[in-house]
Amino acid sequence: QVHLVESGGGLVQAGASLRLSCATSGRTFSSYSMGWFRQAPGKEREFVAAISRSGGNRNYADTVKGRFTISRDNAKNTVYLQMNSLKFEDTAVYYCAASGTTLYSSTYSLGRQYDYWGQGTQVTVSS
Repeated sequence: QVHLVESGGGLVQAGASLRLSCATSGRTFSSYSMGWFRQAPGKEREFVAAISRSGGNRNYADTVKGRFTISRDNAKNTVYLQMNSLKFEDTAVYYCAASGTTLYSSTYSLGRQYDYWGQGTQVTVSS
């Protein structure tokens, strides 16, 4: 069992930056691929970014590519999402997720590939 806790959300103006953190329990963090998803009001959950177990492979949604950076610190059992140049349309609840399976280009963006989810943290960007 993996317990995920997100933090770092808040209310910011467009153009600002935020860094989300997702702290995990357990001693097997490095065995999980990690992802960030988000869900805006009235919309379906969407993929944001994913990172492999070692951190060597990172993938992003086109909507955030070049603005967001996913990273992980396996010694601290934590995954991060650095969000720069935030836009109004980035407003959503952001969730981190852990997958115990190897993710490929065809699967890293699929929520059903992830086994554990956090409670989410709200990010609100004012225009």
